Amino acid sequence: QVRLVESGGDLVQPGGSLRLSCAGSGFPFSSYSLAWFRQAPGKEREFVAAINWQYSEQYYPASREGRFTISRNNAENAVYLQMDRLRPEDTAVYFCAAKEGVYSGAASHYDYWGQGTQVTVSS
Repeated sequence: QVRLVESGGDLVQPGGSLRLSCAGSGFPFSSYSLAWFRQAPGKEREFVAAINWQYSEQYYPASREGRFTISRNNAENAVYLQMDRLRPEDTAVYFCAAKEGVYSGAASHYDYWGQGTQVTVSS
């Protein structure tokens, strides 16, 4: 059974940092590209970051401004999202996703999804 389980979401003040984790099981983790997406209430799911299965190349949308960093540890079947200088507009449910082959910024390209973890940025 394929599982992706996110953790690390929390309430954090503006300017703060947070590290999300996602543990995968039931599929060949090291052969899959991984990504983080987020969805705020009333908005569409938005691409946050991706990391390739091979050589761990990272991919971010231009709007992320270098505040987020994705990484992976294949030995632990885990992918992480380090988020710094958080803003209230970063408030959303954050999802990790996995796909075979090269990474993508399109949610429809991903095969497996976690249930999400809530990140709230507020003073």
